[in-house]
Amino acid sequence: MRTTTTISDAIASRHSTRSFTPDAVSEASVRALLQAAVQAPTAMHVEPWRFVVVQDRDALKRYSDVAKATLVKEAELYRDLHDPSLTPKNGGFLRALASPDFNIFYNAGTLVLIGARLTNPFVAGDCWLAAENLMLAAAGMGLGTCCIGSALPAVNSAAVKAELGIPGDVTVIAAIVVGVPADAPMPSARKAPVILTWKQAPHGLDTDEQC
Repeated sequence: MRTTTTISDAIASRHSTRSFTPDAVSEASVRALLQAAVQAPTAMHVEPWRFVVVQDRDALKRYSDVAKATLVKEAELYRDLHDPSLTPKNGGFLRALASPDFNIFYNAGTLVLIGARLTNPFVAGDCWLAAENLMLAAAGMGLGTCCIGSALPAVNSAAVKAELGIPGDVTVIAAIVVGVPADAPMPSARKAPVILTWKQAPHGLDTDEQC
């Protein structure tokens, strides 16, 4: 597998992958990704994150079907993300949900869930920081990832949590599929940063060195 040598390379090469080969992700690779995840910043050093790894394709298909049924039922709640109109601007995600062949995990063989007990206001942020570390590390290993927000209703359901051994007071924050990309994912354009304010000291008064 390709190895990325700098963090800038990893950031530039990380794109959401939605087409995977049947190749399995090894246990060693998954453990390396989890080790990268737990290097993330964490408020007050709480390290709240807990991980679940699913590499059972039959289970993933069942979870996908549960999530699809939930999303169709609650389409109006996601209007800004999944436009339910007949001519949606987002490419018809809701229409895809109606197809029995559509898998919200894009047929990837590995799903990593990151969750925690929501004991303070910063827990969710900690989990997302861990998720970004994991995805950047995967890019550096030549693996593809995609963050599947659509899976959250399913993996946070009582039945799925019980099946996966997730305690009732733990909430899954991020669901990320990992696999070998079937092809190079196309980068999507990003807008320039929208800077609301850039406040600097009056000229001549700031003695800090510039980095």
